[in-house]
Parts: sequence; structure tokens; C-alpha cells
Amino acid sequence: MGKVEQLMGKKAIVTGGSKGIGKAIARMLVESGADVAICGRTEQAVQAAVAELQATAKGKVFGAVCDITDAASVLKFFALTDDLLGSLDVLVNNAGIGLFRPVAEMTEVDWQRVVDTNLTGVFRCCHAAMQRFRANGKGFIVNISSLAGKNAFAGGAAYNASKFGLNGFSEALMLDHRNENIRVCTVMPGSVSTEFGGGCADWKIQPQDIAEVVRMVLSMPERTMVSAVEMRPSRPSK
Repeated sequence: MGKVEQLMGKKAIVTGGSKGIGKAIARMLVESGADVAICGRTEQAVQAAVAELQATAKGKVFGAVCDITDAASVLKFFALTDDLLGSLDVLVNNAGIGLFRPVAEMTEVDWQRVVDTNLTGVFRCCHAAMQRFRANGKGFIVNISSLAGKNAFAGGAAYNASKFGLNGFSEALMLDHRNENIRVCTVMPGSVSTEFGGGCADWKIQPQDIAEVVRMVLSMPERTMVSAVEMRPSRPSK
């Protein structure tokens, strides 16, 4: 069975799916025949992404506004997905933010916003998905992290902390639930050609490259779990 056939008919959620890496992953999934729910922070961005994805989709695609820093918003989005997709096979946690400044210039609000989105928000989504995966007897979580979760940099204290935490959380999540046929993979890209990644450039990783890695991870036989992937530009800017 080919990679596309293995994803046909799967039901997936992609958070932060209205742009960048998330939209590229959602596109890969719907073009492979999966039914996909995306969420983002604004109605306009979500609906524009849905319209774009529907143009080449082989599976269903819908979107809704969801603030993953709000527990009630997460539960509402997952309930909507239940109604429209019927079940859940895959969760891709991609939503994230970065505020970059020295610690002395960072407010507690800045810190909390980054950590609550990049780490606690992922926990909320995983917790909601886990109930559904246990009912189905299997599931797959892909957490889009960053090499910033292994390599600290000046000005990145909140972002680094959130991604170091996400890597640790993901590994523990995998160990907690691997014997329930729930697989977990952490994808850690370096510089990506998106607005979030500091702007577009040919030498950077492209969002579709990350989507291709996610396709590979999801298409592995159930006996095998790719638990972590590091990605770097082949020839970084000097």
C-alpha cells in the first residue's frame, strides 16, 4: 500500500492550519484523501485557507476559529470535529507563537502567552484527542516543535523554554501511551521559509518539506514509530 493510500479516509486535526507549516501539512493530508479540520486565530484566515485547500482536496476540509490558550475553545473545536468528521485518527499540533526579547525586557504576560500557546495549548489538544484515540483503540499525534527546543539562543528564553518543554512532554506522552497503540512523533525543524521563521529564503526548509516528513511518519507500518525527527537546511546562509 502506497503512502497516499495509507492516509485515504483518515480523520485529522491540524492546529495553526491557516498558514505556513500547518497549511502545508493540511494540504498534504487532503490531497492524500484524508478528511481534515484546521483551526486558526481569525475567521478570515481560516476560511481563506479552507477555500484554497478545497481546490485540490480529495478529502473533506473544514475550518474554525480556535484559541488553544482557552480550554473551552479547544473543547468546542474538538466537539465540532466530532460532528463533522465522525472520528479522529491524527492530531497535528502546529499552532505556535514566538516573542523574542531579552529576559530583562520580557513581561510576565509575554512569557505566559508563549508558554500557554506552545506548551500548555498542546497539552490541551493532546488531552482532548486522547479520549478519542482510546475509544478508537489507536491514534497518532505529531507535535511540530523546533530545534530551538534543543539549542537555546539569545532573545529566545520564552520560546526556547516552551520548545524544550514540548520535546520533553512529547517524549513522556509517547512513553505513557505507546502500549495503547497511540503513536507520538516530534518534528523539530530549523530555519523554515515562512513569515514566522524570519522571512522567506531559498536556502531555508520549505513548509512542504515538513509536510513530506509528516507524510512519511504517518505512513509507517503500525509496528514502527518514528518518535523524533530533526530537520535542518542543507546549506544554511553563512
